[in-house]
Amino acid sequence: MWSLRRTMGPGPSRGGCLLRWLGLKICRRSTLVFALLWFGTWVFLNGLVFVHRTILSDYCTDDKSKRILHRVCEEYREGALTGDLCEDLCVSGQVEYKRCLYYENGKKVIEARWRGTPVVLKSKLENFSSYESLGLLEYQDPAEELAPLDVVFYATLEIRNSLGLDMGGNASLPPLWGQRLRERGRPYSRAELASLWSLLQQEEYVFLRVLQDLSRHVAKVLGSCGHFYAVEYLSAGHAWDQNIFSLEEVSAGPWTARDMVHRIALSFLDMAWRFDNDFSHRLHLCDIKPENFAIRKDLTVVAIDVDMAFFEPKMRDILEQNCTNDDDCNFFDCISKCNMKTNKCSSKRRNSNLQVICQKIFRPWFSPTLLGAKAGLPLQVDLQRAVQECAETSWGEDEERPQAVQKRLLHLLTRLLHQGTSSERGGADGEGIHSHTALNF
Repeated sequence: MWSLRRTMGPGPSRGGCLLRWLGLKICRRSTLVFALLWFGTWVFLNGLVFVHRTILSDYCTDDKSKRILHRVCEEYREGALTGDLCEDLCVSGQVEYKRCLYYENGKKVIEARWRGTPVVLKSKLENFSSYESLGLLEYQDPAEELAPLDVVFYATLEIRNSLGLDMGGNASLPPLWGQRLRERGRPYSRAELASLWSLLQQEEYVFLRVLQDLSRHVAKVLGSCGHFYAVEYLSAGHAWDQNIFSLEEVSAGPWTARDMVHRIALSFLDMAWRFDNDFSHRLHLCDIKPENFAIRKDLTVVAIDVDMAFFEPKMRDILEQNCTNDDDCNFFDCISKCNMKTNKCSSKRRNSNLQVICQKIFRPWFSPTLLGAKAGLPLQVDLQRAVQECAETSWGEDEERPQAVQKRLLHLLTRLLHQGTSSERGGADGEGIHSHTALNF
């Protein structure tokens, strides 16, 4: 009996230990699973917050766009801002919201219709209060108002600063704009000055407003309300479109798609020549891509995004930086060369607007793949060679070769246009390169 108890006695004790050991292991495993689930949930929720703050906060939505315009109208009713667009936007309802086109880092671009005409509303910053106020208004008696000549003076200073132009020489606004400001019969109110000052702090507005009376190759400013300004709505380019522009959206007469491409190419040539020669300083485009250009119904090429456009003085300041190799001297599409002795980039741009246009726009347009069976025609072969030479020709110190390439492109495109539309022979002549009244700040 004793031996039996001895044999069976330890059994329950060992079984209890085993159960306790299994329970402890299961408990530990459950705790680990719970901790992992909690950590995973925490990572997921924080990821959602990050996505919302970094991506969705800048997402282009109709609701947010309408709230921004509603806030503009509230400030207009309070008398904080004004403009020739405000009455139709906020009172009579003549401005019809369509959709949000772009929103990033506060920059807002909205499609709308103003009295039936398609327009684009733009502002560099979302809120009117985000712009610096005119310091003069802080010290001025609210009962006092600035005379038109005082406004011209302060506007001139701000424009010169925005465009990076020196203060020497003729300190005046471009003739047509300055004349409108000077001929105003009454003083400017505080709301008008605050609105004008917010617009002058936007480089793109200044460029378009200054150049629209002097060049047909920039979008026209049609009106403004506070810090928002309206420009003409045009058919913009797309990198994925083989013709770059949606030609079916343009009523350009009885021309084939290829004839329209040749006319647009001629307009690109005209724009490049004018930006080099029309103004007192060469105008550099440092972000040349299809999305930054549009065409009017007469197939004139228009620069619609000039955030990366600079006159020669400012371009030199941007390029003249420290460097260790030539790659350090590339500012988007505007490139310079590194001086290895001084470790400084040259202030002179090595390439030109036309060279980049040939690289990014003409070369895909006139490639054998796109032309198909016509690629082997003599004129098309000559054009492909000229485009290739244009894309590889640096401006450098010798300007004769680039000008020769430009004239050759003009000659070939004009011949192709005449060959394709002999009945429209006289229409292409107007696209030739000729001089224009210089812009002298």
